[in-house]
Amino acid sequence: MKKKIYSILSFLFIICMPVIAFAEGEAVVDTGDTAFSVLCTALVFLMTPGLALFYGGMVRKKNVLNTMMNSFVTIGLISIQWVLIGYTIAFGADTFNGLFGGFDFLGFRGVGAAPSAYAETIPHGAFAMYQMMFAIITPALITGAIAERMRFPAFVAFILLWATFVYDPLAHWVWGAGGWLGEMGALDFAGGNVVHISSGIAGLIAALVLGKRKGHGTTPMLPHNIPFVLIGASLLWFGWFGFNGGSALSAGGLAINALITTNTAAAAALLSWVIVEWIHRGKPTLLGAATGAVVGLVAITPGAGFVGVLSAIVIGLLVSPICYLGISYVKAKLGYDDSLDAFGCHGIGGIWGALATGLFADKSINSFVQHNGLFIGGDGATQLLIQAASVVATIAFSGVLTFIILKLISLFTKLRVAESDEEEGLDTAQHGEDAYPDFTGAQV
Repeated sequence: MKKKIYSILSFLFIICMPVIAFAEGEAVVDTGDTAFSVLCTALVFLMTPGLALFYGGMVRKKNVLNTMMNSFVTIGLISIQWVLIGYTIAFGADTFNGLFGGFDFLGFRGVGAAPSAYAETIPHGAFAMYQMMFAIITPALITGAIAERMRFPAFVAFILLWATFVYDPLAHWVWGAGGWLGEMGALDFAGGNVVHISSGIAGLIAALVLGKRKGHGTTPMLPHNIPFVLIGASLLWFGWFGFNGGSALSAGGLAINALITTNTAAAAALLSWVIVEWIHRGKPTLLGAATGAVVGLVAITPGAGFVGVLSAIVIGLLVSPICYLGISYVKAKLGYDDSLDAFGCHGIGGIWGALATGLFADKSINSFVQHNGLFIGGDGATQLLIQAASVVATIAFSGVLTFIILKLISLFTKLRVAESDEEEGLDTAQHGEDAYPDFTGAQV
């Protein structure tokens, strides 16, 4: 009888060995982390329609549909591009010494329900979809600099080429396994370099290549719908909790730290922008308050999971006067036409945020930090110098590639609409639509 029992137990042990080995040696999907990731993916997705409202409210009414279309169509373009080739360039196995990923995930091959090396408690597919939302909104941010004057066919070509040759490799540099900036120790929790500096610099170059809008500097070009701007900014703030909090890739303490620092920095920046504008112009504006909140969100993005709440207050308080100065004085002095201040908010704000991470990064908050920030103590300026080097590399890469892409497209099609189309408005000239049709005289 005992011999029979031992035989049964031995058989059961042999059968269960693969299960035991998997539990001990392989990553296992956590349903809580997965649900958190799915929620954050949806939040970040909402940011791009929010951006459409934010930008759409700031242009003249004859260009509102074109401006919103630019953001919305980017969702479709990059969703397909990311599945086919974008994801594998960004997160495929490293090739060419940290410059870009290989083709192992081409067409989302192998991207499914099992975990990956990037996130061991959520399905690989969940991680890839979450990262897709970053790939979507980044080129959409550029549209704020080229609003009211770029031809739609040229815009479509630009978005696809820029995403493939600028965003995807840069994402690999910073976040991909073996990426050279990540290996160097650059800290970018949720996209200071990858999202904001890259798009801000691209916007500046695109604005310079396209030239100023007709009547710029002589014709009033006031926002046509401030309530749109506020709704858009609110959706961006809402979605940013997924943008920064979700970058922890698990529902734990790090995500909570990112949520706290994100909201705190945005609130501080909102207030400081209102104060600066009030002092400078004599009256606080809702447009300024919305802009302040956004630049605060931009500035905290690279350090949300690396800095503490008091540091977040400092980062938020300082980003608004820095960006305000850039928009009010530097832009005016140099005379470029960054239509909706994509560079002024995302470029300048992103640069400050990346450098501020080098000032306030704290090992006690995130063990990924190798060197405490300059103001935290213990490691001197090491992290600040690394951050500065990563900023310079991002500026150079995005700026040069953006210029080359635009010049390449211009060999095949015009970049800018005709002067008559610009006068008429891009809604009608490019899309045959009117956001505010005149129904005067129509029968009721």
